[in-house]
Amino acid sequence: MPILTPCAAIGEALAEEMHRDPTVLVFGEGVATKRHELVSEFGATRVRNTPLAEGITAGTAAGAGATGLRPVIDLLFAPVLCYAMDELINSAGKLRFISGGQFSFPLVTLAMTGGGWGVGAQHNHNNEAWFVHSPGLKVIMPSSAADFKGLLKSAIRDDNAVLFFIDLALLHEPGEVPDGEHVVPLGKARILRPGADVTLLSYGKTVPSCLAAAEQLAAAGIGAEVIDLRSLKPLDESAILASVHKTGRLVVVHEAARMAGVGAEIAAQVAEKAFTRLRAPIVRLGGPDAPAAASFPLEQAFAPDAAAIFAAARSICGHASPLQALPLGSAAPGNGGQAHL
Repeated sequence: MPILTPCAAIGEALAEEMHRDPTVLVFGEGVATKRHELVSEFGATRVRNTPLAEGITAGTAAGAGATGLRPVIDLLFAPVLCYAMDELINSAGKLRFISGGQFSFPLVTLAMTGGGWGVGAQHNHNNEAWFVHSPGLKVIMPSSAADFKGLLKSAIRDDNAVLFFIDLALLHEPGEVPDGEHVVPLGKARILRPGADVTLLSYGKTVPSCLAAAEQLAAAGIGAEVIDLRSLKPLDESAILASVHKTGRLVVVHEAARMAGVGAEIAAQVAEKAFTRLRAPIVRLGGPDAPAAASFPLEQAFAPDAAAIFAAARSICGHASPLQALPLGSAAPGNGGQAHL
């Protein structure tokens, strides 16, 4: 299989979908500059740069979707989605429902999120939970090059508005991407590593950290099942519950703040639907309730790392851990993320 970065995989997905469907167009902040190969192949009518006016770009895209086109817009950094909330949530997310399902409003919004480049708090904010909480929107956040391509193709073909979050730290991490038509359905999690003792559930850049922690846990005699959610809404509830039924233990990990994050929803669903199968309290690991630092070392400490995940999983598997001695609300050792048992 070819080795591509997520950046290149996104480019392939866009080109393939634009070839397949002449209604697909791409516009946004710097897309014609970054994707000059698309401009050369499809022309300036279908690939356009826009001003730094996120609300206008998103509103134009919602209108394009309403008239039979399939727009893909790039709004660069996730925090500036604030400027397009009305267009994305009140228009793109609700118009299909308001029309009684008579009309479709396809729209894919790309936005980079998370630490990795030291871009500072106003450009680094994991706000995916905002959109998960918004009816009518779908939310995707892949962790591998193959899923960046396959999920983007599915998102473009979907008749609903889709938020497609690109973790900055993963953008240039190479990985295998299948040849030919590669489409990954929305709403399907992936088991990356089977295990019987504890479930490590994550998405985005903390997926590799979970895999690294699983290696350490295996050396300690603990079998960790690692699941990459890939899709935050729709959420693959059946995969989550099946794994928890098997392991009886759950550690949910994400870089976004723990407070009202995706992990809180998952923990609630598991507590409601699999409580009798739990053999230990659910653990949520997430970033602190604070803006991200521009300092690269501090930014790296913001997200849960493999050491924190290992400590949390080992703790609920009945082994001694410094985590058990921490007071409620304190941070995991050696890490900016918070862990509550």
